[in-house]
Amino acid sequence: MRTVLVIGIGAGDPDHLTLQAVRALQRADVVFVIDKGLDGGGSQDDLLALRTEILRRHRPDGGYRLVTAPEVGRDRGTEVERDDERYRDVVVDWQDRRARLYREMLDAELADGDTGAFLVWGDPSLYDGTLRLLDRVLDGTGEQWAVESVAGISSVAALAAAHRLILNRVGRPVLITTGRRIAEGMPDDVDDVVVMLDGRTAFATLPVEQRRELHIYWGAYLGTPHELLVAGPLDEVADEILKVRADARERKGWIMDTYLLRRGADER
Repeated sequence: MRTVLVIGIGAGDPDHLTLQAVRALQRADVVFVIDKGLDGGGSQDDLLALRTEILRRHRPDGGYRLVTAPEVGRDRGTEVERDDERYRDVVVDWQDRRARLYREMLDAELADGDTGAFLVWGDPSLYDGTLRLLDRVLDGTGEQWAVESVAGISSVAALAAAHRLILNRVGRPVLITTGRRIAEGMPDDVDDVVVMLDGRTAFATLPVEQRRELHIYWGAYLGTPHELLVAGPLDEVADEILKVRADARERKGWIMDTYLLRRGADER
């Protein structure tokens, strides 16, 4: 039996690791890291540094092997982002190549009886494909594998804490979606929408009549010493967010941001 742990490491603060995650990490014989800084998308040395700090704090005695592989690149151009069919094709191809990379790493580095761990940002259940890809390459092989998911603090939870928000209002739902979806417009039947993976800053392109009735709570690099927060009526702070975001991306070479759009009164 070989065991694979998929451990959520939080949104950026080493203290985001839960006690369960720490115990899981201490079981690992091999720690697998996909280095996104090698994807051609800018320097992400501080992301690798966070993983290094997590291991330093919670495995100070060593006792594990660190296996790093470069991210599998994919086309992130504007034309692809705007073409739904082409976007799906690009993502499916990327997932296939990422799955093959996982299998190669596991075959080469994880011996019978060993436990391996993938450290994933936020929570493995929310906009992270590690569990799905592992199921794809391990199911039906006839080999003895055990895959365990360890919950982490997502950027959604970190955003709410940073702005001191309660995401749901009494008796009302919350929608978690992507920038690609919100670019189609704010849904009519949901007043509180958390948006992730918005490389196109879709909040700034919403119809004027929608922007006038929305508040935004925006955060980037959540949980890190470089955390950025902006909140207010969307039509008043959209330009500020665009500038802050562009400056930060230029300075650091990458950005991770999440935000809540709230229709109606500014209720926390």
